[in-house]
Amino acid sequence: MIIAPDPGTTPTAEAQAHPADSAAAASFAALVGKLDYLGAADIESVRQAYRFADQAHLGQLRKNGDPYITHPIAVAAQCAEWKLDAQALMAALMHDAIEDCGVTKEDLVERFGAPVAELVDGLTKLDKLEFDTREQNQAESFRKMLLAMAKDVRVILVKLADRTHNMRTMGDMPRNKWQRISSETLEIYAPIAHRLGLNFTYRELQDLAFRFLHPWRYEVLSKALNKSRTRRKDLITRVQHEAEAAFARHGMQVRILGREKTLYSVYRKMDNKHLSFSQVTDIYGFRIIVPELSDCYTGLGILHQLYKPVPGKFRDYVAIPKVNGYQSLHTTLIGPFGTNIEFQLRTHAMDVVAESGVAAHWLYKASEPNSDTSQRLGTQWLQSLLDIQQETHDASEFWDHVKIDLFPDAVYVFTPKSKILALPRGATVMDFAYAIHSGVGNRAISARINGEQRPLRTELNNGDVVEIVTSETGEPNPAWLSFVKTGRARSKIRHHLKTMAQEKSHELGERMLTQALRSEGIATLPAEVGAYKATWEKLLRFTGSKTRSELLADIGMGRRIASMVGKKLAVLLSETGLKPDALLISTERYASGRDESLAQGVVTLDGSEGLSVQYAPCCKPIPGDRIVGYLGRGEGLIVHADDCPTGKRLLLRDSERFLEVEWADEPVRPFETVVVVTVTNGKGVLARVASAIASAEADITHVDMGEEPAQTATDIRFTVAVRDRQHLAEVLRSLKRTASVLKAQRFKPAKN
Repeated sequence: MIIAPDPGTTPTAEAQAHPADSAAAASFAALVGKLDYLGAADIESVRQAYRFADQAHLGQLRKNGDPYITHPIAVAAQCAEWKLDAQALMAALMHDAIEDCGVTKEDLVERFGAPVAELVDGLTKLDKLEFDTREQNQAESFRKMLLAMAKDVRVILVKLADRTHNMRTMGDMPRNKWQRISSETLEIYAPIAHRLGLNFTYRELQDLAFRFLHPWRYEVLSKALNKSRTRRKDLITRVQHEAEAAFARHGMQVRILGREKTLYSVYRKMDNKHLSFSQVTDIYGFRIIVPELSDCYTGLGILHQLYKPVPGKFRDYVAIPKVNGYQSLHTTLIGPFGTNIEFQLRTHAMDVVAESGVAAHWLYKASEPNSDTSQRLGTQWLQSLLDIQQETHDASEFWDHVKIDLFPDAVYVFTPKSKILALPRGATVMDFAYAIHSGVGNRAISARINGEQRPLRTELNNGDVVEIVTSETGEPNPAWLSFVKTGRARSKIRHHLKTMAQEKSHELGERMLTQALRSEGIATLPAEVGAYKATWEKLLRFTGSKTRSELLADIGMGRRIASMVGKKLAVLLSETGLKPDALLISTERYASGRDESLAQGVVTLDGSEGLSVQYAPCCKPIPGDRIVGYLGRGEGLIVHADDCPTGKRLLLRDSERFLEVEWADEPVRPFETVVVVTVTNGKGVLARVASAIASAEADITHVDMGEEPAQTATDIRFTVAVRDRQHLAEVLRSLKRTASVLKAQRFKPAKN
């Protein structure tokens, strides 16, 4: 077929002299043939963008010798297949203009308007991404791409079209680039295409990446599939004719399309399940397009009368769509000669969404301008990216959150009011709670699944009805991070814990600086306003902190030493005329006979301090123990028993980081310690020992029986939660009275 030249352009003598240039013009003429869904003004805008890009890339060639402009035209053609608007097509034509041609964003704003310039700028930033760099750089690059995508999904659609054309022409690239670009496509771009419902693009990207990543395997499988296609041609033809006849008998007008597994999906199934090619039985299938939604279920009945269904191989994605908007009925039937054949039933509208996903929004707009059928396609996930971004400032952490969500093998669960939520497979009760609202997740204390009380870490199954029980006093637990699966839940928990730690550290830092200042003879910490505003500004310049709150939080986290900051603040205050009180100095430093190395004032502990105070796991101090506090670098206050070997080593090495701590009269919670119980082996011993601990009203939080084979006498370690040393003594007495217990004592770390 000969393609007529673009009627809006007249070939110049220079173009006629260069066949490649003529080919580019002809390619653009082919693109114009796909723009019949646009108005005349929009087509003219696209034409202007083409002329601009053609001029900008003049003289540039691709690896195969074609004019470079053929690449932007191919990208725009793919976008036109999705019926993207004129702005997206213009951006597709000019997506390399800023990067390669010295064109500025301001030039594009002036010539084509801000929206087009923003799209081109977003694509330019994506083109600069290098995914084979160090992990941190890769994470930062991914963050930029996902946020650009969340801001305007057209950016990633054009980028996917760009990547698809580059993969189609990969054979022209040096072989040493095949591995990197193909891996990147398989691990990053194909999952994004899938997540956005672009199934056709997803399958093509997978197959192209497989072809260049494993050329030999691709070739072998391709030949095997061709042979299989020839062998099974009669079978497929027979099934299609029988299905068409069955629908005709019931007077239903349908379109039946053959479907074949992609080479990559065949390869992955063989690899994951350790199968030979001949053992993969569901290579072929059929897609049946029906007129109305109710016809999907009618058609299902017709098929089940024609062939026997395979038990457990029916999926209803019509009533419960996939998270990317996909809808179809899936059923696998036993066809002629015992061959398994999958059928998918869907309406035309569902078919458009199934193949084009988020891009279906523009397809619908083109055919039905007033339709909002797919307005929400993919928007939940895109919005969740922005939510995660607001709470996550570390690029690697952001990447950790979202990469889980790129593979949405979903489970569908219900709220008590029958609202359906789709969550990744393996999601837990806490993922469900945060999917409802961050306030529900933060306050969750327990859950009921199908009416039964279940732990918060319970994995959810399809069809579960989940009810979250909340409490005003509930708050996130760091242990939740070990089992939640969704990026949203993980980011919400981390954000809350960081905020809580910051607040607690601020409170602790303020107390510590006040006490340090009292040791210098100044009774109260001055406010950051009025006469002392300049004093605080000088102190912040001295410490390098940006704000008073940051300085106090740093003191609480051990990044700054309270006594040193207190001394400097006292000097600065004396410059304003505020003199130290000698009596207060004497009282604070020497009245209780404290060691000067610990002269920062006493910090009182009751167990309510939160993340800014940690109780050392080496010695596990409990109320009643003599204790000291060590300001770990960035770890907050770490409390050791005063006879702990680790604490003593730290005191010799870093004495200025220690401060005096004491227990409150009434701690607000129990504290963990370790009890070693030596028992004679016998039936029911563990139960008797556990019962003895419970009878003393102590909770067992962990049991360690060691890995060595049981001897006549065996040591069992119990981590128990007790109120204080007196309560621990009651536990030990209860144990020593128990039959089979030879010895019971508190575990103490060995001295070095």
